[in-house]
Amino acid sequence: MSAAEAGGVVHRARGRTLDAFPSEKEREWKGPFYFIQGADPQFGLMKAWSTGDCDRCGDEWGQEIRLTEQAVQAINRLNPKPKFFVLCGDLVHAMPGTPWRKEQTEDLQRVLRDVNSEIPLVFVSGNHDVGNVPTRETIAEFHQTWGDDYFSFWVGGVLFLVLNSQFLYDASGCPALKQAQDQWLDQQLSIAGQRKCQHAIIFQHIPLFLESIDEDDDYFNLPKSVRKEMADKLSKAGIKAVFSGHYHRNAGGIYQNLDMVVSSAIGCQLGKDTHGLRVVVVTAEKIVHRYYSLDELSEKGIEDDLMDLMKEE
Repeated sequence: MSAAEAGGVVHRARGRTLDAFPSEKEREWKGPFYFIQGADPQFGLMKAWSTGDCDRCGDEWGQEIRLTEQAVQAINRLNPKPKFFVLCGDLVHAMPGTPWRKEQTEDLQRVLRDVNSEIPLVFVSGNHDVGNVPTRETIAEFHQTWGDDYFSFWVGGVLFLVLNSQFLYDASGCPALKQAQDQWLDQQLSIAGQRKCQHAIIFQHIPLFLESIDEDDDYFNLPKSVRKEMADKLSKAGIKAVFSGHYHRNAGGIYQNLDMVVSSAIGCQLGKDTHGLRVVVVTAEKIVHRYYSLDELSEKGIEDDLMDLMKEE
């Protein structure tokens, strides 16, 4: 079952744009708004992590189903509704070509069908979605199942760019596809650099860094060989924030004027954070974000100080 078949809530990226937002209509600033960021529902990881065998033991994902259902219910109760809900990669745990991938994907799509039809879904590819070393075949599968792996869209005068960060980590299996994304990104950054948008924001799975631009290479960040160059390019173009997942813990830091935001998971936690979602408020001058546990967001909703930001203009 494709994402398009999963229900009316799913808006596929085609031709490097998202069909949920007519770009011309959305290029003008209309006042503050907010969106919801989630990451790593990763159906199957909780069982695999608990057994110590992350390669073969992801054969149960009932906990992830319940957590993602709770996330969907919490989002649906929010008033006003978020402009969109973005999932920053590792949608399922099973790698391309491995057992349970089809079943995990179908179960996630079934849960996401319950997202309010007025809240578009935005999908970001993670390493478990396209493989640690992606190929043309794994990228094609992602396109068929979830939509494009990199694309742009506009909401209320803000330019959003979705990147395939696996190309930045290891593109040895498909160098031409990485080159195509690089060329496309340069074109998009030229729009941001000319300040033709109120803000420009990036979504990708792997963080540029976890805390500091100078930190050592790690499984959970981009290699130094590309990290600094990428961060400089984004900062120069006026990108305000990069939102990512992958770490299964909350982290992040500031580089120049760039806010690197690392959000913990809807699914399996690898640290002391709780299963949760991030609320991101966009005003004319700034981008304010806060991580909520699923229980907090379900029971209390968004706190007044964030709501007040959306009334100030």
